[in-house]
Amino acid sequence: MASKVAFYTLGCKLNFSETSTIGRQFLNKGFSIVDYNHDIADVYVINTCTVTENTEKECRQVVRRALRHNPNAFIAVVGCYAQLRPDELAEIEGVDAVFGSNEKFKIHSLLENFEKKEQSCIFVSPTEDINDFHFASSTEADTRTRAFLKIQDGCDYTCTYCTIPMARGKSRSMEADKIVDGFKKLLDDGYKEIILTGVNVGDYGKAKERDLLYVLNNLLKVEGEYRLRISSIEPNLLTDEIISLTASSGKMADHFHIPLQSGSDKILRLMQRRYNTAGYRELIFKATEKISKLGIGVDVIVGFPGETEEDFLDTYNFLKELPVSYLHVFTYSERPDTKAVLMDGSVDVVVRKKRNNMLRILSDKKKNEFYRKMIGSELTVLFEEENHDGFMRGFASNYVRVKHPYEESMVNRLSKIKIEEVDDNICTAVISNNTSTLAG
Repeated sequence: MASKVAFYTLGCKLNFSETSTIGRQFLNKGFSIVDYNHDIADVYVINTCTVTENTEKECRQVVRRALRHNPNAFIAVVGCYAQLRPDELAEIEGVDAVFGSNEKFKIHSLLENFEKKEQSCIFVSPTEDINDFHFASSTEADTRTRAFLKIQDGCDYTCTYCTIPMARGKSRSMEADKIVDGFKKLLDDGYKEIILTGVNVGDYGKAKERDLLYVLNNLLKVEGEYRLRISSIEPNLLTDEIISLTASSGKMADHFHIPLQSGSDKILRLMQRRYNTAGYRELIFKATEKISKLGIGVDVIVGFPGETEEDFLDTYNFLKELPVSYLHVFTYSERPDTKAVLMDGSVDVVVRKKRNNMLRILSDKKKNEFYRKMIGSELTVLFEEENHDGFMRGFASNYVRVKHPYEESMVNRLSKIKIEEVDDNICTAVISNNTSTLAG
């Protein structure tokens, strides 16, 4: 009987949450979890992503590395790539089993054992049959302060570049009372920041007549010292009520991550996004006016089919003028079975790379500008345990990275600090005059 299992996760925070849940299933079956990079395992589970071409290539590399560790290891590939391209994965030399989006939570009931066979087994149900919601939560092992709680899965949007709806199925949500139970369990385990995550978190509860605002209000009734953060939310789903709740509650993080994808209305229409630049601009200014020191992260894609130099400059200038604090920049990647792959106007790869670099530089400037605005301000920071040459680090409520001389009593506590200076994309801080930690 195999006794050691190693995991490798590609892609988003939601994938990491689900890997953590699968890991607990293996622990319950008597396995011990070992490090993928340094230890030899009997079973390797690779949780895949299919957002870009590079993640698919990396999946193949991860399989090969696992087999170099142990040529006789059982290799199981799960997740989004497995859902969309099971036959391709099954043909990779050494892969023993492929599990789709539903089946990855049922590995032990689907397999009699973890013995290698001549042919790969494929356990993938059609996307239209993916209706179950599977609980998942995970923690950041390097910080031991922040935890992710999955409350939603799937997506009903039809963005022309995206394969996620095909990989994860229709939008569905966790029962509201179970969210509270999962939330309390993470707090009992000692985590002080809980991040609500999903494929399209803002779409929570549409089939249950409960919405994200209802969930947030429910969770904020829970007593204790904690901070609540939304991982990412679509601009058309970030309501005035959620903004107002964030502004009024000391336990909501002063931070939103709001995907934009393009600052060109022409490209937004080609992408089939559900807003335009005017609406997005109005939302950003409304949020920053209501919430003091609000941090805003933005997703943006460069090189989408039909994106001219003028379209890109529209995006660049649009972002330049917005009061946002950082960008996550993605280079468009052709995905099979999407509408975008059939569109005219393919952008040269060299041009895509140039545009990506320009926005990354803009992101660095935006972050530095935002951090410098914090000098002299009081922020609430959750410090992590690790000692970095005499300093401790943590995230402020508005997602500003902060360091402070190491003080053990401040580990995993929500502490009020005052920003003194910015040094290489991190703020240096001292304890504020109000030295007490916060209850929220």
